[in-house]
Amino acid sequence: MRFIKKHPYFSSLAASLCGGLLYALARLVLMQFPGSGFRPYTLTYAAAAGACVGIFLIYPLILTGLNLFFFLIPGRDTRFVRTEKIFEYITVCLGALYSCLVLIFYDIQFQADWTETLVNAQVHTPIWTESYPTVILLSCVGILGYLALSLIPLSQMPPLCVVFSISAMYLGAAQCVMWIVQILDAQYLILCLFPANCILIAAKTIRAKMLEYNRLKAAGQALPPKEGSPEGNAAAVNTAPTPGLDDPSAKGLFWYRINRLLQNACLWPAAAFLLMWPLLGICIGLLTLFGQRPDALIRAWTQTSDWNLSGQTAPPNIYYDEHYLCTVAAGGHPKVVKPLRSGMRHGHRVIVNRQLCVANAFEQILEERTPGLHRRIRHLYDTCGYPIARKIRSPYMADLVYYLMKPLEYLFLIVLYSCDVRPEDRIAVQYPHSLPPVPSCRRENRRH
Repeated sequence: MRFIKKHPYFSSLAASLCGGLLYALARLVLMQFPGSGFRPYTLTYAAAAGACVGIFLIYPLILTGLNLFFFLIPGRDTRFVRTEKIFEYITVCLGALYSCLVLIFYDIQFQADWTETLVNAQVHTPIWTESYPTVILLSCVGILGYLALSLIPLSQMPPLCVVFSISAMYLGAAQCVMWIVQILDAQYLILCLFPANCILIAAKTIRAKMLEYNRLKAAGQALPPKEGSPEGNAAAVNTAPTPGLDDPSAKGLFWYRINRLLQNACLWPAAAFLLMWPLLGICIGLLTLFGQRPDALIRAWTQTSDWNLSGQTAPPNIYYDEHYLCTVAAGGHPKVVKPLRSGMRHGHRVIVNRQLCVANAFEQILEERTPGLHRRIRHLYDTCGYPIARKIRSPYMADLVYYLMKPLEYLFLIVLYSCDVRPEDRIAVQYPHSLPPVPSCRRENRRH
């Protein structure tokens, strides 16, 4: 326990690594391997996988638990508060990095609005693309408010600046809440972890500043300098005595009440909530000058589809089988692959170009004329083509496959024009727009 208190950062990282290694070891024991004994490469793989699980999955959960612990048990010791702040900075930096890494494994197209047609399992952006400036600005305002409260000592901040900083944090926290509500689903639950931590950190920071102000006020440091102190003597030079703000007649009843309000730290959250609306109005006014819609803050979440707050319905996705090279190639950039139309395949609508139709027509005639050769070629293609096609995840890779398949496309055309009386008719009827009822004796075309 003493070691943990002395080295909290190293202890948290070591705990995550140990948890990951234990998880990998448990999986290793439960797995059934051929033969007996553990093989060296298996143990090495398990150790590497356990380290990744510890760093990228368990450590974020440990940081979340620490932030929750610091929120429930506020610290008064200087070293305790410093440790809390450093864990906050680690959470913010690693949370942003891990969120970007996690998004790689999702098919969320942040550049595609609900009006665009996507392919396969892709989903549209959860934020309307035209409202990105609004969401980014309000998030930056929240970050600036947090940095002001976190880095500047409270004894050097006027109360009104503290309240404005809290208002800025409210705007940033509101963006986090909207993001969580928008994507809240079991599939995207891990993407809610970082914004949830941001909300927790904002609440901790506000409460910490309130407690700090009360401590300074109790010690007399948050009040105006007393007469006879060096600060009070310096302030009294060449100045005439003036009534204090505690006197209701000094500046008027309104400013007297404002001063009393700001001197009560317990009222800061409520005052910040009131000041949040003028601050939001200023931000929206500035954004309107740069072309943003006044209602972009609301439309950012409603002008979407596929999400909880979405108010639009996107067109159905086009499907192409990721197991077949020609079908994948048809999903490249339109200027390269030259899509002709859409067609039906296994009940899904797919992108069809000439290369795909030629390849399917060639396989059809091969199956009709030489079924034995077709089975061997089919087996070879299934064995070698599937692993390659599964690696193609971007339009640029699809373009490359399209160019690599060009020589084969010409070979297929030569065979078709040599064996079929009407080759173009056979090519044209591949992948119809709809699948009409067919007799059971008719053999289903194989698809590329």
